[in-house]
Amino acid sequence: MGKVFTHMTMSLDGFVAEPDDKIGELFEWYEAGEVTVPNQNETVSFQVDDASAQALREWTGNCGALVAGRRLFDIAHGWGDKHPAGAPVVVVTHRAPEDAAAKWPTTTFVDGVEAAITRARQIAGDQDVTIASTTITQQALDLGLVDEVCVSLVPVLFGEGIPYFTKLDRGHLLLDDPSVIQGRRAIHLRYPVRG
Repeated sequence: MGKVFTHMTMSLDGFVAEPDDKIGELFEWYEAGEVTVPNQNETVSFQVDDASAQALREWTGNCGALVAGRRLFDIAHGWGDKHPAGAPVVVVTHRAPEDAAAKWPTTTFVDGVEAAITRARQIAGDQDVTIASTTITQQALDLGLVDEVCVSLVPVLFGEGIPYFTKLDRGHLLLDDPSVIQGRRAIHLRYPVRG
């Protein structure tokens, strides 16, 4: 069975978006190099440095399913039913969009984080499950469902915005030492969650 991990690109002061959901300079690292990393969505391109290409391949190469919240799904317009990770998406929502099966045939809509992780694991089989949503990450961490926390830390300070992490209901969560990949315009960190 694969791992369940979270991944978000984050400003140095802890934000994954501006207050209005705009990403500002967060994704500059996706265009900061000469290495093309192929993906499943033709409207998205990754031109990164060698080190960031290694990180991207680690995160997407074994991704069997991706879990997102409804807010992110709506902002991204469902990625046109082709998430760049190349995996089916499981969306946590209390109400699926109208005509969901016709518009997003590879997307599953589930009510609840635990149910979403369970469904994503079923879809992924032996591959990894990636959580790419702040609220879902928080809830999954509180439920003890995350094996690894991943951050692409970029050199920008937002001062305000949507935080990657907020208060955990379960209190402090201890992580092991990170693996570190120094990329151009981002440092990629992987923190195993202590059991």
